[in-house]
Amino acid sequence: MKIKSAEFVMSNSDVAKCPKNPIPEYAFIGRSNVGKSSLINMLTQRKSLAKTSGRPGKTQLINHFKINNEWFLVDLPGYGYAKTSKTSKRVFQKFITEYFSKRTQLICGFVLVDIRHEPQKVDLEFMQWLGENQIPFCIVFTKADKLPPSQIDKHVNAYRDKLLEDVWEEMPKHFVTSSSKAIGREEVINYIGQINKDLKNS
Repeated sequence: MKIKSAEFVMSNSDVAKCPKNPIPEYAFIGRSNVGKSSLINMLTQRKSLAKTSGRPGKTQLINHFKINNEWFLVDLPGYGYAKTSKTSKRVFQKFITEYFSKRTQLICGFVLVDIRHEPQKVDLEFMQWLGENQIPFCIVFTKADKLPPSQIDKHVNAYRDKLLEDVWEEMPKHFVTSSSKAIGREEVINYIGQINKDLKNS
């Protein structure tokens, strides 16, 4: 799939005010400083479509970008969680859970994780929450250029082992990317393109 156009549409923190267009939506989310804005700019080949910052947590709103006038790329805030006072259950930010729970246009979430680090508890818990709520998602490993090629498979396999050790029967669909080297761009874009094609033909 070729990205012919990419335009910012709106930002807000109220799911009810998100665009009403009945077109496919793909949401990108991850912890702060995982390289989400850089990845979005790389995927769309627009240098400043999503604002990048040295300050973690700059994205605080639901940001919609219309791609090829056919689908939305959604930039979501980094997820955090808190324990409720009455239980040990972890609760993610309300409008993030509302977005994933209520946004009927959502086709797939892309959960970004930094490939350099060991599996992080908050990432694993968020994926588990998505799975429990039957929300389709893929894993996007970022910053692959920061590792020697020989270490990339090792780190991906470590993540796979951890997921299978916990609650997963198989590793979710995943991509290895680098924003600075444009690694994985075609794979992610073509994956979205194929889903859109299948939706049109269904």
